[in-house]
Amino acid sequence: MTESVRLDPGDGAVRQDPGPLLRLVRRQELAFAVVGGLNTLLGMALTLGWLAVLGPGVSPSAAVVAAYCVSIPVAFVLHRTLVFRVRGHLLRDFAAFVGVNSGGMVLNSLLLELAVRVLHLPDKPAAVVVMGLVAVASYFGHRHISFRRAPAAAADPEAG
Repeated sequence: MTESVRLDPGDGAVRQDPGPLLRLVRRQELAFAVVGGLNTLLGMALTLGWLAVLGPGVSPSAAVVAAYCVSIPVAFVLHRTLVFRVRGHLLRDFAAFVGVNSGGMVLNSLLLELAVRVLHLPDKPAAVVVMGLVAVASYFGHRHISFRRAPAAAADPEAG
């Protein structure tokens, strides 16, 4: 059985057939949100689990770090296989994925500080808005940095 290939109109890179999630939701942006939502729930569950395992004598931030160490590889695999559907460049993609996620965390922190401390906006609504903005920025970061691929013509020296 041969796999069909399609041209992604967003960046010109050749992609495989959409997987089951993209066939279901039909939009890469929505698939990204679904996987991101699932990973957020996983991160919450892992944080709570690590808090219980580590106990009260350990800093709660240790539970966050431990949860991050588990949820980031899971998120990477899910985004790579269900959302962006790319192959090859595994280590480069993973390093870029961690970089984009880390940049998102820094951006989230800075924008929230700006909104609350400088603009004097209420913290909880500001946090929701900032997280939404960072989620959109993360989608584009992952699309154009973490999982970018050369356009089809550049990748194939025979084509043009």
